[in-house]
Amino acid sequence: MTQKVWDVLDERNLELGPLSWPEGDNAASPWRHWKLKSDADGVAWLVLDKQGAGANTLSEGVISELDDVLNTVERETPKGLVIRSGKKSGFIAGADIGEFRGTTSAADVETRLGRAHNVIDRLDRLKLPTIAVIHGYCLGGGLEMALACDYRIAIDDASLGFPEVLLGLHPGLGGTVRLTRLINPLQAMTAMLTGKTIRTRQAKALGLIDAVTQERHVGAAVKSVVAGQFKTARAGLSVALLNSAPARKLLAARMRSEAEKKAPAKDYPAPGALIDLWESQGGDPPAMQKAEVASFARLLVTPTAQNLIRVFFLRDKLKGMAGGDWKGQRIHVIGAGAMGGDIAAWCAWHGFTVSLADMKGEPLAGAIKRAADLFKKIAHKSTDIRDALDRLIPDLKGDGAATADLIIEAVPENLALKQKVYAGIEAKMRPDAILATNTSSIPLEELCKGLKRPERFLGLHFFNPVSRMQLVEVVSHPGVAPDVLAAGQAFLGRIDRLPAPVKSAPGFLVNRALTPYLMEAFVMLDEGVKRETIDRAAEDFGMPMGPIELADQVGLDICLHVAEVLRQELPRPMPATPKWLSDKVEKGELGRKTGKGMYDWKDGKAVKDSGAPKPSPDMADRLILPMLDVCVTCLREGVVADEETIDGAMIFATGFAPFRGGPMHYAHSRGVADIVLALTQLATKYGERFQPDSGWDRIK
Repeated sequence: MTQKVWDVLDERNLELGPLSWPEGDNAASPWRHWKLKSDADGVAWLVLDKQGAGANTLSEGVISELDDVLNTVERETPKGLVIRSGKKSGFIAGADIGEFRGTTSAADVETRLGRAHNVIDRLDRLKLPTIAVIHGYCLGGGLEMALACDYRIAIDDASLGFPEVLLGLHPGLGGTVRLTRLINPLQAMTAMLTGKTIRTRQAKALGLIDAVTQERHVGAAVKSVVAGQFKTARAGLSVALLNSAPARKLLAARMRSEAEKKAPAKDYPAPGALIDLWESQGGDPPAMQKAEVASFARLLVTPTAQNLIRVFFLRDKLKGMAGGDWKGQRIHVIGAGAMGGDIAAWCAWHGFTVSLADMKGEPLAGAIKRAADLFKKIAHKSTDIRDALDRLIPDLKGDGAATADLIIEAVPENLALKQKVYAGIEAKMRPDAILATNTSSIPLEELCKGLKRPERFLGLHFFNPVSRMQLVEVVSHPGVAPDVLAAGQAFLGRIDRLPAPVKSAPGFLVNRALTPYLMEAFVMLDEGVKRETIDRAAEDFGMPMGPIELADQVGLDICLHVAEVLRQELPRPMPATPKWLSDKVEKGELGRKTGKGMYDWKDGKAVKDSGAPKPSPDMADRLILPMLDVCVTCLREGVVADEETIDGAMIFATGFAPFRGGPMHYAHSRGVADIVLALTQLATKYGERFQPDSGWDRIK
């Protein structure tokens, strides 16, 4: 929507009816967050515009006011009720997550949630046609409110979904019941178990919404509904059959098996709780709705849910750092390899005009092909693919540097090579342009030697794969200008990435913390432990993949380079780089990108031996605790400002077990004294590389 909703409605000649209040500003409304007006046809239009918020969320205050609004609606009995949003961002983005933080009493949650259920059920029972008009995001509790309406009309840009599973929860305002009764329950459960958003056309095909229209046709669609002329294709016999007890039992078993592969029940109980709820109560909607409240309440007070809610706010904090205003439009990327090419593609997808420079045509051609493949996966319209490719310009001569607002260097990790590139590019670039490096380990103080304008130079360290890894380290050095750092962070906001501010130091934060994790895995290999066993130890802890598989994903050449740089630059003891790692790099066995590394790779997956022995009890500590120790070192040295930035960076860059809330949060949960004791014991048994950092004394 490009206008406030009342401006749109006024264009349809809305007249003040019996549901209105005196003319004036929002304070004249009987409610803080809701507005209610009737049109000339006697249809009530109810608009949610939550005050003090950029997006609508369902707080207890919003729901309590809705209860009072429904008193007015029931008393005045309009011909129909339309519910929509007054926010440009969308309908309703879900529940107010802030109200969930720190909750410890399941009984209290049940009471509060029961009150909210009563209000949504009351909306469901209204004796008049109710219509949710949806634009933008309609998620979680917002979708549950829409499901309580008789009809759902979506503007063509809507995205619907139940992301609660990402917070360690399942829908809690009747969504588990209404969705499995509205559409194919297998598709309904899949939507709730994955948390994926559903675009408008797919939602229409599923039966989740009844019509897709443009803003200018909403009024006509509403009139059609109220007049009884609106036809819908609602679920039929198949829904009833799939909700039968035998079908639920069979399908639930399959769902549990699939869910366990992606989210082990011991770490993530929500998927299993949702499946249990549907299997046991899916044949009795009232009983299922009551059980939903109790199940949601039990989940909300678990450490998993509270930690995942914490992760939600960590993401919010990092996202907030990208909120500045940078008006650049042109990006020039130097180096069309895996990182440079993918950075260029991602920038082009987000609307920038991007010139991609390389000395040879072959890597440029490869980068354009990868970009086209990526755009096909993420685009919803063929015109979006065409437009993004039009914005991505191969540049053999490097002419794009002269007009670029931001230049990103992504050539191989070689100090002399990078400095040579800078010497050539600085003569071409505009004085007000920004020069950034994607280096993964080289201190910026070394890189900017010889630059004429070091204040315009910073680090933007992306992670591989660029299209999936949300975090980018924004690396400062003593001479960088504050406005350049702010511009770098604002640029990341425009390409939907999360900035993590770090100071220049060998390996910065993420690679510095990951290196001992990977190196200890290599030591275990030399001890004769099977690679699958090592990976299993990390995965059992909660990591998305083990260190051996991660090394293959990152690239063994990059792992080798970072390890050698850190060994030279840091006083921390590190095990010697194994010769077999250097041999693999020399042979070109670099991991996934070459099809062979520590594992053989087929169809993008590592080929593993399922019969490998189980890990020993101390393996997880050997892998994980050195990572925590480095995080403490970086905090002590001022490489990173605070524990929350560490936790956010490690989760969004490495996938550090989200259900544990981040490495520093895990340290507090387990107990700092216990961590220090475990490191000391490992140092006695395996060597001084485990000796705990002095910074632990400052961790409270």
